[in-house]
Amino acid sequence: MRKTMKIVVLLGGNSEERDVSLASGAQVANGLRENGHDVVSLDPAHGLVGLPEEEELLSGSLPRTPSLESQNVSPSMKLSEHLDTLNEADIVFPVLHGGVGENGTIQALLDLLGVPYVGSDLLGCAIAMNKDVTKKLLRSANIATPDWILANTVEEVMEVLDLPIIYKPVDGGSSVGITMVTNKGSMEESLQNSFQHNSLFMCEAFVPGRELTVGIVGRDTLPVGEIISKHEIFDYECKYRPEMADEIFPAEIDEETSRKVSQIALEVHGLLNLRDFSRIDFILDEQGTPWCLEANTLPGMTANSLLPKAAEAAGFSFQEFCERLLLIANDRID
Repeated sequence: MRKTMKIVVLLGGNSEERDVSLASGAQVANGLRENGHDVVSLDPAHGLVGLPEEEELLSGSLPRTPSLESQNVSPSMKLSEHLDTLNEADIVFPVLHGGVGENGTIQALLDLLGVPYVGSDLLGCAIAMNKDVTKKLLRSANIATPDWILANTVEEVMEVLDLPIIYKPVDGGSSVGITMVTNKGSMEESLQNSFQHNSLFMCEAFVPGRELTVGIVGRDTLPVGEIISKHEIFDYECKYRPEMADEIFPAEIDEETSRKVSQIALEVHGLLNLRDFSRIDFILDEQGTPWCLEANTLPGMTANSLLPKAAEAAGFSFQEFCERLLLIANDRID
């Protein structure tokens, strides 16, 4: 018999990925509630989220790009006003994307409070959120990852990488801010924009190939998926607008390639000290080599997100998948 639990779902927050987190969190809260749990939704930036607001989020669609509101929401966190809510929970389910919700800050707070939670801890989140650190660890473990550089000038980039390159935030997610740079002029413009926003960006070698993704739940992998984007890269618009990408689960690849990519994903999950669940992204080049791009400790959980689609391919309904994540975390805690 399923145990009814009091769960706090954290959603929203103050990062550029706020819109995605709100949509993801509303889906998770609804799924857990349908499973019979007592669920409270809490936005660290604005406080408690009521059922009418959740229903609005469930019926809405995401904008083509992150809204200005989501990028400029006040950074003053409201969690301090709701410590009692957190302390009264049997478990917290963070569904925060980017910023303090995914870089380990929220996880550290929950650890200090002694409140159990689903997902990776401070260390795993901090490592995976920083793509530069992640790629250094991948290299140290002889796991293929595209060449990259943190640079201030076009000349520094061109000494290491050939065009085209992928220009992306070091600590971003949901493909926010990611662009393909095909000439020196656009690279100079991209560098100047990063200076103006006081953001740390990296330049990464573009590896032509098929984009694959592997979800990990507990110690198991979900079916490998393939993303075929309408754009040259799988950017924010393609990721969250259904008509902008074909997402195939399971991917149409041979069994040996699927096994190899899944095994590397498990290695990355362990190498980065992740737990409970994650999503690992790859490019499969023309020679059949999987190049690891990044790891996601809190992947999207919207109706259009990759991880729920992978879970569905494995035979889980969304409600069953949420319950599975909850049970994995509970087993670890117990």
